[in-house]
Amino acid sequence: MNASPTAARPWTFAGLAIALFGAPAVVILFKQAEFTRADFGATIVRELIILALVAILVWIIRTREKLPLSSIGLRPQKIVPALLWSLAVMLVFGVGIAACLAIFPLIGLSYGSSSGPAVPIGVSLLLYARAGIAEEIFYRGYAIERIEALTGSRAIAAAVPLLIFAGGHFSQGLPGILITFVLGGIATAIYLWKRNLLILIIAHFMVDFIPNVLLPLIFGS
Repeated sequence: MNASPTAARPWTFAGLAIALFGAPAVVILFKQAEFTRADFGATIVRELIILALVAILVWIIRTREKLPLSSIGLRPQKIVPALLWSLAVMLVFGVGIAACLAIFPLIGLSYGSSSGPAVPIGVSLLLYARAGIAEEIFYRGYAIERIEALTGSRAIAAAVPLLIFAGGHFSQGLPGILITFVLGGIATAIYLWKRNLLILIIAHFMVDFIPNVLLPLIFGS
């Protein structure tokens, strides 16, 4: 990506603030308001607000930075190769998850399996679609590209969003932070290799949707 013109840098910093801290800020705000997992209406509003932040970021890219969406790894491509790459990435994510779940008991950690109210499928679809779209656009496509353009360092561009992304899952405890760090590290490495955000968005959505919605729907919860 070509570096943003100097005049656009304030907007790039605003975009980075949205990308790195927007979603965690919204989540914290709703937690402070004491909404629970059973407040599905609040969950929908929260997810729509985060998607609105994505729309604002796209507006910044196109109208303030005057850059194409290819500057964050979003470009037209053939659907079949994209789906095949997404499947491959999803399998790598699965390996990362399995490795974490195998290692956690060895170091005295446990992850997941906290019971809660059944989430309507529409809310689940919104939640996982938002996660796939927003988190990959925020922490991979935009943050990596813009930090690399501003600093000239690929290492800084990879490390800063990854650490913030993992830390943003603090509500899941240490296991949640660690597994997010591993999966975020995989996504970061793949993005730096392919510079293709679509395959990460699809893979991210599917690795959430298949085990949490599709399989329970088919085989019963």
